[in-house]
Amino acid sequence: MTKLYEFELGRAADILVGELLKLRPGETLVITADTESDMRVVEATARAAFSHGAKPMVIWTASPLGVGRAADPMLPLESLVGALRGADAWVEFNNRWLLYSTAHERAMRENPRLRHLCLVGMNVDMMIRCIGRIDYPTLSRFLRLLADLTEAAGEMRVTTPAGTDVSFRNPPGLKVRCRTGYADRPGSHMMAGQIGWAPIYESINGRIVFDGSLVPPIGLLKEPITLIVERGEIIDIRGGEEARRFESWLRGFEDPNMLRIAHICYGFNPGAKLTGNILEDERVWGCTEWGIGSYAGRPAASHCDGICLNSSVWLDGEQIIDGGRCLHPELAELERKLRK
Repeated sequence: MTKLYEFELGRAADILVGELLKLRPGETLVITADTESDMRVVEATARAAFSHGAKPMVIWTASPLGVGRAADPMLPLESLVGALRGADAWVEFNNRWLLYSTAHERAMRENPRLRHLCLVGMNVDMMIRCIGRIDYPTLSRFLRLLADLTEAAGEMRVTTPAGTDVSFRNPPGLKVRCRTGYADRPGSHMMAGQIGWAPIYESINGRIVFDGSLVPPIGLLKEPITLIVERGEIIDIRGGEEARRFESWLRGFEDPNMLRIAHICYGFNPGAKLTGNILEDERVWGCTEWGIGSYAGRPAASHCDGICLNSSVWLDGEQIIDGGRCLHPELAELERKLRK
C-alpha cells in the first residue's frame, strides 16, 4: 500500500540534508525525536543523510511533560549531550522541544562546530509544504530585504484586526535573526520563513492579542487571549477559560521572567498554515509571533510562543505591511512570486 507523499517526502528530505544542512560525506548527523514525533520524517532524513555519505544516528526518547528547561528532569541529559558533543550536525524533530533546555545550551557551548536545525514537531505534510516546495533563493531575498528594513528602524508599531496594538523601540545596531532555512554554519538554525529579534524590553507597551495559537500550554486557540504589557512585562491577561489556563501556567513556575516578553518575530513561509504546531504556526504568512519567558542571556523556567494573525507593521511611522500583505513595492513583488 502506498504511503502519503512517499515520493515527495524523499525529495524534501534530500533538500533538507543536501541544500539546507550541506551535509558532507563522513559527517555525523544526530537526529533527535521523542515518542510524539513523526517517525516517517525521521527515517526519511536518516536515509537521505546516509545516501549523502554521512553517518546518521537517531536518538529516540520518551516525550517530556514540558519544553525547554522544564524538560530537563525527564531527559537522559549526559548521554544526550555526549552524543551531540561529537556530532557535526543535529536535526531536532522532538515534538517537546529541546531548544532552550540545558541539553541544547550545553551541546551548543561544548561543541562550537555543531550545526543545529530546529524542526520541532515536523510531520510529513508540513515537511512537503514548508521545506520541499519552497523557492529558497526567492524567499531568502524576501526575508533579507525585510530584515534590512527592520534593522534600520528605530520605532515600531504592530496592530492586528483582533486588537493587537503594541509599540516598541529597537536597540541601536540591531541584528535580527533571519531564518532562511539554511543550516550550513555552526549555531542554531530554524525552518525558513521567520525573522526574529529582541526589542528594547522596557520600551514594549500596549496590547498583544493572540488569536492563532499559543504553545504551550494551549495549542490552537478557540478564543483570543489579550496581554496587557508595560515596559516589557505582562501586567494583565484577559479573555476566557483559555486565558485563565495560560495565566495559571505562567504563574505556576514562580519565576518572574515567565511574565516577561522575550522576542518578536515575523512569519513568512508561503507553505505554512495554522495547525497548532508552533513551528509552522509562527511562519504563517503575515503573522507576528511573540515569545515569552526564556531567551538568550535571560534564562527562565520555560518558554512559550503566541501567534497574532494578519499583522500590520509600521517602521518609523511608515506602514510596510497591511493585514499580512506587503505594501513595500520590492517586498510586494517578491511576495507575488512566492505565493503564486
